[in-house]
Amino acid sequence: MPRSSPNHPNRKPFHGLNPEEGGQTVMSCELSNPTRRGDHKMLPIAVKPGHNTCLMHIHASCAGRDGHGVLLLGPPGSGKSDLLLRLLDHGFMLVADDQVEVGDGMAWPPPALAGLLEVRGLGIVRLPYAAPVRLALAVSLSIGDRLPHPERHAGTGLPLVRVDPAQPSAAARTGLALDCALGLTTQVAGVFA
Repeated sequence: MPRSSPNHPNRKPFHGLNPEEGGQTVMSCELSNPTRRGDHKMLPIAVKPGHNTCLMHIHASCAGRDGHGVLLLGPPGSGKSDLLLRLLDHGFMLVADDQVEVGDGMAWPPPALAGLLEVRGLGIVRLPYAAPVRLALAVSLSIGDRLPHPERHAGTGLPLVRVDPAQPSAAARTGLALDCALGLTTQVAGVFA
């Protein structure tokens, strides 16, 4: 994958992700070396040849259902892999764990990590996976307001919800949020109202 350069004709600026939303924080497609900022790893960004969009490599996890993806965001140790494991019991498929490649609204795993899921206390397991998926929702693993206002993920423009991964209902809430994002469930007040 070629790195972007300031002179690349298709370079499109990418303005960083909010550290509170997890994932990486980068300022443009011009980064060429992984660095760290706070607790969030910044990974290289590249422009796909022949495309007018950035390929983002994000420290996150992703689950998919019926071809629609949910990006799970949070700092290391926040419970992304654990929530992903619980989503598998709610009709979701593994897309990517720990690192996700995003481009043109789609998400897929880096080839070396395809089908791998880290299960704390058990190890790394190989599972079936579905990729690519069209991203429909970003979930920040954090405690949100009781009745939140609509938000968008700064890096992808996806609708953003905050889910406490420690709650037993975290997987069910994520599934319901995806239904709302897809227009399958109507919300009277809150993020999708």
